[in-house]
Amino acid sequence: MNPQSAKRSLAHLAKKKVPVFLWGPPGIGKSSIVSQIAKEKGIGFIDLRLSLLDPTDLRGIPFFNTVKEIALWAPPSFLPDGQEREGILFLDELNTAAPMVQASAYQLILDRKIGEYSLPDGWAIIAAGNRESDRGVVFRMAAPLANRFVHLEMEVSVEDWRNWAIESKVDASIVAFISQRPDALFTFNTKDDSRSFATPRTWAYVNEIISSTPEDDLLMPMVSGAIGEELAAAYLGFRAVASQIPDLDSILNGTRKDVPQDASALHILCASLTMRVNDNTSSKKLNNLINYTLALPGEFSVMIVQDLRDRHIELDHIESWTLWMRKFNNLLH
Repeated sequence: MNPQSAKRSLAHLAKKKVPVFLWGPPGIGKSSIVSQIAKEKGIGFIDLRLSLLDPTDLRGIPFFNTVKEIALWAPPSFLPDGQEREGILFLDELNTAAPMVQASAYQLILDRKIGEYSLPDGWAIIAAGNRESDRGVVFRMAAPLANRFVHLEMEVSVEDWRNWAIESKVDASIVAFISQRPDALFTFNTKDDSRSFATPRTWAYVNEIISSTPEDDLLMPMVSGAIGEELAAAYLGFRAVASQIPDLDSILNGTRKDVPQDASALHILCASLTMRVNDNTSSKKLNNLINYTLALPGEFSVMIVQDLRDRHIELDHIESWTLWMRKFNNLLH
């Protein structure tokens, strides 16, 4: 399922405290969507990596109660202590933990307790991990542990990533490049031994590299180190035409009418314009934008309008909307 479907499914199951295991290849945002759920709900979030623990760490350390003259277990401090009533205990990369550590988690996952410790009622358990086919160091999950989860498999979605990238103000050249080359978002291949490959995570690294404004001689090796040399060359060549893009403010203010001829420049222009629009953009600027799109090639004009509609930007009240519909309505889908 795509990330948005996975996120909605996780939210439903977490509400009912049903343990869930989210599967998927590396770098596609499994961890991110779990933390987003907790952040949006305003609840606690603990990211626990069982691969860093010994089998006895989950149960805690034994100590002698001198009053009752019995041995008790002191629960580990990294588990929820009840100070936050609701939350998500996230067992990331669970299947990279050694089998004995996984076995120690059985009781916590199914019975919500281990030793002297009980998971607070308001807390849900979500786990995640890469598939065995993803070239990662993983241990096959034992059937008793696997049977304690509802299993969901997440896949890359260019549409979901694009919506996230626009909201997150990712560099417009990256958004435009992925829109033109959807295959470039995720290039992981289990048969390829390359250390660098493109994933949503590594494109986020590229965005950070671009925003750090490195010297020209550093740009290619740095971007190559994130997404691979071949893809880096294609992206940076695409980005080089950014100088052909008209000033965005002049377009939104209605004073600029010229249109780039290069297809790459048009892709970047469309992504840049849609990223400048939000719920607070005035009707006048929206009208100027729609007027400008009338001069664009049909597929690029529709690209802008489709993006705005996907983000629920209302256009029906715009003066030039009727004219746009008359010209391009047959291209909408």
